[in-house]
Amino acid sequence: MPSPFPGMDPYLEHPHFYGDLHQNLAVRLANQLGAVLRPKYVARLIPRQMLDRPDEEELRVMFPDVAIRQLPFVKPEPLLAGGGVALAIAPAPMKAVNIMRVPFRQVTVEIRAVHTGLLVAAIEILSPVNKRMESDGQEAYLRKRDGLLGASVHLLEIDLLRRGERLPVNPPIPAAADYAVVLSRADARLNAEIWPIALSDPLPVIPVPLLPPDPDVPLDLNAAIRSIYERAGYDLDLDYSVPPWPPLTRTQSIWAESILQAGKK
Repeated sequence: MPSPFPGMDPYLEHPHFYGDLHQNLAVRLANQLGAVLRPKYVARLIPRQMLDRPDEEELRVMFPDVAIRQLPFVKPEPLLAGGGVALAIAPAPMKAVNIMRVPFRQVTVEIRAVHTGLLVAAIEILSPVNKRMESDGQEAYLRKRDGLLGASVHLLEIDLLRRGERLPVNPPIPAAADYAVVLSRADARLNAEIWPIALSDPLPVIPVPLLPPDPDVPLDLNAAIRSIYERAGYDLDLDYSVPPWPPLTRTQSIWAESILQAGKK
């Protein structure tokens, strides 16, 4: 069954799904490009493992409280010490959230020239660890980004997450944009091309630059997302009866509900 949403499905931003979507999307984009890059270029997947430190709100989403089945109350017998004195169990005077580091497998799509192995373009699909303000993961990504921008490499960044820090461009990506794609060409480094995307919009077909004089090749993000949704069977375990996470605005919620209701007819 296809996704009911015309572009990015906001329910796939949930931590239980986004890691899987991220990896599937990288594979799908590499396969889509492979068909049009031959015979001069290849698309290769470069995975790396990163440790993320989610904030308290995200940890509660990732590790919800375990439901406890209610049983008939039975008054427990007091535990007796060696001398027969009942020991009172002291309740914990405070509770706290464990700040945990969780692994995230990030995948970059690299386009390389066949005969020389030259890195021509890098496609980065942003993850929560890249967008967490002032985190180690964000610092590591920005260092990598600076290195790519300082080299003769095209950089295509795909941000399909409403939560987190936006990519550093001036003027900034409009606040009304839910998602964004940023293309930085090696031969026009200061002039980034930006596709702001609303939740209600289909994802665009974007250009992937190569070495001159070869023309750009198209990358159909919407076709990739829709193909992944069906192949992965996300409709089987996504619960559209509850609000997505992160939450939508009131206007978006009304729109999303109309989309979901139309899909039931």
